[in-house]
Amino acid sequence: MKLAYKRLSSVLTLALLLLAAGCNPKDTNGAKAHQQGKQYIVTTTGILADAVANIVGDAAVVDALMGPGVDPHLYKAALGDLQTLREADVIIYNGLHLEGKMGEVLEKLARQKTVWAAAEGIPESLLRTPPEFKDSHDPHIWFDVQLWRQVTEHLSQKLKKLDSANAQKYEQNTRRYLAQLDSLDQWTEKEIAAIPVQQRILITAHDAFGYFGDAYKIEVRGLQGISTVSEFGLQDVSSLVNFIVDRKVKAIFVETSVSQKSIEAVLAGCRQKGHAVKLGGTLYSDALGSPESAAGTYIGMVKANVQKISKALR
Repeated sequence: MKLAYKRLSSVLTLALLLLAAGCNPKDTNGAKAHQQGKQYIVTTTGILADAVANIVGDAAVVDALMGPGVDPHLYKAALGDLQTLREADVIIYNGLHLEGKMGEVLEKLARQKTVWAAAEGIPESLLRTPPEFKDSHDPHIWFDVQLWRQVTEHLSQKLKKLDSANAQKYEQNTRRYLAQLDSLDQWTEKEIAAIPVQQRILITAHDAFGYFGDAYKIEVRGLQGISTVSEFGLQDVSSLVNFIVDRKVKAIFVETSVSQKSIEAVLAGCRQKGHAVKLGGTLYSDALGSPESAAGTYIGMVKANVQKISKALR
């Protein structure tokens, strides 16, 4: 029954895609890009859009389907998204099952358009495979800045081949941006290293910060698994509460793209056991902040997270 439902869902999605293909609204970003003779590049997440925008500069138009605070694990493409994807010259998604509910749509579009998975730029040996996710890798690759540097280089190479007329401009933009990422990586390492080792424990709503923990030597625990599709139960809450109390963790964190209720249950459990753990702030995990905020770019997002983590755990 589930398989039949999935097939029906796929058919309906394709029907919507064909319906959208029959529409031709004026003044869309895709139409404007094509009128200006520019490539129209659509990414799934804002994190990807930021990387691509730093590569292409003003030589192409870049849009993201998912805005601030959006959970890509649960995201479903709307009819407007399908129109945007139809207009795109290039579609770039994260991969590694991050965009779980959009997987079939992206696969079908790849038969008609240029569609790239950003994670293909990282050797499999560098990908995390959490025990509870044996058949898949952790998709949150952007939290190791050096891995995200590799993704940026990979996308730059592909874009230069696709748009040879602007290849030199893309190369210059990429070199400039990679230098900024190197500085960010060094700064992040220094900030986390300043937290006393026994206090270097990061507790979040879901396990999005595994790459961050590996790269910057901070122990990471999440109430949910690496996907917010997975549900947590009383045993998960109880186990995490005991860990926090035993390790005397000073602060735990919520995330902009995950409901705060899960962490509130952990806070309540800790207080019942006499451990007054505090809320260390809200971290950006699967989405950037609003465009006008400091966390509206990848570099700004990482800095905002690190500053909150450092302040709360020192």
